[in-house]
Amino acid sequence: MFEFTIDMIEAQLQKPLPGVKAQLRMAPRPGSLKSPAPESKPRKSGVLVLLFPSVETGELCFVLTRRTENVADHKGQISLPGGAVDPHDHSIADTALREACEEVGVRIDTMRILGPLTPIYIPPSDFCVQPYVACMFQSPQFLPQPEEVAEIIEVPLRYLLDERNVVIEEWPLDHEIKQVPYFNVHGHKVWGATAVVLSEIAAILENLVKT
Repeated sequence: MFEFTIDMIEAQLQKPLPGVKAQLRMAPRPGSLKSPAPESKPRKSGVLVLLFPSVETGELCFVLTRRTENVADHKGQISLPGGAVDPHDHSIADTALREACEEVGVRIDTMRILGPLTPIYIPPSDFCVQPYVACMFQSPQFLPQPEEVAEIIEVPLRYLLDERNVVIEEWPLDHEIKQVPYFNVHGHKVWGATAVVLSEIAAILENLVKT
């Protein structure tokens, strides 16, 4: 089994990103990834693909959360840690780190940003999301924020490269029937913007396996 390391992933993030082509693999279709209208002012947010070694095997994992029914947007969905930019944040990267601390209970001084991914616009909530990849060098003890996070989900990176974990179903979306790809992660359907972000991570991992 190919073993991914933090150094490998950080090096890949310094190269041109796989970008929209990779994102589209997990986007609902027909349709495409949309951009905000020129006159609009979408809200900005940052999310984190937080990598850490499994406490049991040492292999790299990332964390997802199942949102509660109390949050304002995307109730009950599987998400990456993150949220809206606060006026006191120095950068969107700081937003992503702060939100990860608040949502899953990790300390900000234990995380290091490795690099950005390709931004994505989410029309239903009117958010322009900037994803970042970050790492922790020790397995964290997560402490979910109960108002926002119903469940913590730890996922080995290798799951993203297993085609058996990718499912496509027909769902009614935007007043039509669409083909919706999702990652089946421990029985959870990871779709939409989260799947699109993870699709770019999967492309980065594929490049590593090829080299």
